[in-house]
Amino acid sequence: ATKDEAKKHRYRQKISEYMTRAEDIKKHIEKEKQDGKYHKQIRIEENATGFGYEKLFQEYLTEIVSEVWVEDPYIRHVHQASRYSLYNFLRFCEMLVKGPCKVKTIHLLTSYDEGSGRSQQISGLEEIEQSLRNYGVTLNVAFSSSIHDREIRFNNGWMIKIGRGLDYFKKPQGRFSIGYCDFDLRPCHETTVDVFHTKHTKKM
Repeated sequence: ATKDEAKKHRYRQKISEYMTRAEDIKKHIEKEKQDGKYHKQIRIEENATGFGYEKLFQEYLTEIVSEVWVEDPYIRHVHQASRYSLYNFLRFCEMLVKGPCKVKTIHLLTSYDEGSGRSQQISGLEEIEQSLRNYGVTLNVAFSSSIHDREIRFNNGWMIKIGRGLDYFKKPQGRFSIGYCDFDLRPCHETTVDVFHTKHTKKM
């Protein structure tokens, strides 16, 4: 709005400098991604809300994502003490089915539930597998007794490591309490999320 030509010139110069700097930063980040050096860390505080799966993963689920790898040793029976891991994995799968990505294959590597929960764990995973098949998605499940790390990888090069895996939500206070259905409103356990970009996505 200024009519001062000298000020206009300075403002244009500054804007041009900022735009150039923004482009340089964008190129630098893109290069770091390509070099596999990109690293972003998100700290989820105790009792924090607003960290549903969509909020956490949507940024990385581009339209080219067609294959997903999940490594988590605790995708187990729903009645395991204070754990809702099978439901959490189901919710994660629902997010993938909704898009905008075109996921066709999900690979899950987990460990067997110990004791009497094993049959329910296998039954639950088979039910999820059948349900995903109705949406044209194949679920491949493998078990390992030595798995320890928790990570999620997409075939567009993104890798997300969550300290607690998919099970970072607190147990709801009741079946009719706010946050039972909407994970954005569910309080979280304290955990750290590390996001990397790699040129080559390791397959199981």
